[in-house]
Amino acid sequence: MASVSSSSLLNKAVRQQYMGLCQGGKCQVTYIWVDGTGEGLRNKTRTLDSEPTCIEEIPEWNFDGSSTYQAEGSNSDMYLIPVRMFRDPFTLDPNKLVLCEVLKYNRLPAETNHRHSCNQVMQQVKEHCLWFGMEQEYTLLGVDGHPFSWPSKGFPAPQGPYYCGVGANHAYGRDVVECHYKACLYAGIQICGTNAEVMPSQWEFQVGPCKGIEMGDHLWVARFLLHRVCEDFGVVATLDPKPITGNWNGAGCHTNVSTQQMREEEGLKYIELAIEKLGKKHKRHIEVYDPRGGTDNMRRLTGLHETSSINDFSAGVANRGASIRIPRQVGKDKRGYFEDRRPAANCDPYTVTMAIAQTCLLDPTTADMKNL
Repeated sequence: MASVSSSSLLNKAVRQQYMGLCQGGKCQVTYIWVDGTGEGLRNKTRTLDSEPTCIEEIPEWNFDGSSTYQAEGSNSDMYLIPVRMFRDPFTLDPNKLVLCEVLKYNRLPAETNHRHSCNQVMQQVKEHCLWFGMEQEYTLLGVDGHPFSWPSKGFPAPQGPYYCGVGANHAYGRDVVECHYKACLYAGIQICGTNAEVMPSQWEFQVGPCKGIEMGDHLWVARFLLHRVCEDFGVVATLDPKPITGNWNGAGCHTNVSTQQMREEEGLKYIELAIEKLGKKHKRHIEVYDPRGGTDNMRRLTGLHETSSINDFSAGVANRGASIRIPRQVGKDKRGYFEDRRPAANCDPYTVTMAIAQTCLLDPTTADMKNL
């Protein structure tokens, strides 16, 4: 049995006594941002005199960037720019969670603020009514880094009975999954489903469909909620693309893509055209589909365990071993969407969706991939 944190063992009944106290009309607003690693999330909370009704009513704030890998100590103040507001499922109404962009001292985007450039691209392609849906896989660990509920020595039974499984011997950590699902719904995240994955202690939730920049916003906050729920249970959710070596599945963030033309009659030809364009930019996409230029995905995209080879581009109907999968129903209906199976679980959804929009929808002579 994996170890849990000491904080999770504190008396939650005592905590609830305080959480039920009146706030006197005040509102707690928790600011959330991506730190300098491009993977970690940070947050801090302030009091507003009343409940904000829109994002414009939430003021800018600042933080110490030297403590988040984003600035030097001699010039450490960074700006937090609120961009999207959600309900807070932990402290409840009227309190809010607010996703923020990070700006440097000169008010230019921080190096890991990929939302800024992604939003510019999404504005350029807005006439295409671009929809995304992302399937976030993750693995539950104890605070000692050992997979949750795995034997302390050795391994569980081989893969096979765990995908969408039920029962204490097949599903490890369902409480975390169901609480996260409820928290997302309460907050207003566009979560659309969840399931146990192929490796024991591995799960997935899906977010979407989301239009343009909303995809990255909703997935980042859904990740924040996941980590926060895991904190309450005393376990850890890792987005490592290959948390366990050997004959175990890795973790991806499969990205489903659809434009207005793809959704209309005979839209399959536009899906095939987009896939052709993606094939020509395979190497460049691999570079931005994990935060380390493709080195994380090298451990995952081996051609085994329902993945394609990182070195080759492929596509096929209902083929989970391909780079791009066209769902069987889409092939039958000849319209709908396609699934890019290459993004790693720890990808930045802004860089992924931006790259897809640029490659598929912007003229290759004017598309600027330098911002990825």
